[in-house]
Amino acid sequence: MKAIQFLILNVTLISISLYSFAQEIPDFYHQIPDIKPKTLLYKVTPQDSLFVDVYYPTDFKQGDKKPAIVFYFGGGWVNGTRDHFKKQSQYLASKGMISITADYRIQSIHNTTPIEAMQDARSAMRWVKQNAESLGIDLEKLAAGGGSAGGHLAAVTATLDNYDDPNDDLSISTKPKALVLFNPVIDTTPKGYGAEKMGKDKKKASPARHVKKGLPPTIIFHGTADVTVPFENVKRFEQLMIKKGNECVLIPFEGQAHGFFNYKEGNEKYFEETVKRMETFLREKGYLSK
Repeated sequence: MKAIQFLILNVTLISISLYSFAQEIPDFYHQIPDIKPKTLLYKVTPQDSLFVDVYYPTDFKQGDKKPAIVFYFGGGWVNGTRDHFKKQSQYLASKGMISITADYRIQSIHNTTPIEAMQDARSAMRWVKQNAESLGIDLEKLAAGGGSAGGHLAAVTATLDNYDDPNDDLSISTKPKALVLFNPVIDTTPKGYGAEKMGKDKKKASPARHVKKGLPPTIIFHGTADVTVPFENVKRFEQLMIKKGNECVLIPFEGQAHGFFNYKEGNEKYFEETVKRMETFLREKGYLSK
């Protein structure tokens, strides 16, 4: 009897010990190094000054030329901040890549429309290219990324040839070398999202209507149960891209809704999976060493 009691006590203590140990291990999100960004002014508009946060690898030194990505936050062109992709940026910086998160004008703060947001997104990409040498960026490995409305803005830098700020140097192309899109607004007609906000520009501002040969390699993460941006939109975009001879990889997340990729306390599964699949894509494209 005593032997049985001793065995039960030991099993109980081991279980408690293992539980405590598991509780002490931070999850993937909290393991990402807290790399501090360098904040730089990239544009002054009538409504506000716009900034970028530049996340550098810890081993970065003057004279380096690193691959880079510019991220645009989501929020329906109405809300949001450049911190939206802070953790993704810190993760990529920890792997040796420069990551940049950009401001753009939004309705809730600047009383502006998606038109100004598109202008700013394109201005940010031009600014990065203009300052690539001082920023330490390899222009042959410059990607754009974003989520939801920010995914739309990233796609706009690659697919459209309009919506430029007249103060920009228009001789500089806004096209990146790759796209990383998280449940992006890809069709701004009534078939997708944002038609009312776009008004008369709903067709002209829709990346899905401007797919052509020579667009950059693209990866898209999207939930099949997304009712904000229908899954059909990105599936159609993928097919159009492939038909034109472009590389486009759509990663469906079964049963997931809009914004599934954002970290939620106690449910980090999809944040971790999208970050790691993004990393794999960027490694395959030569942005991160294998």
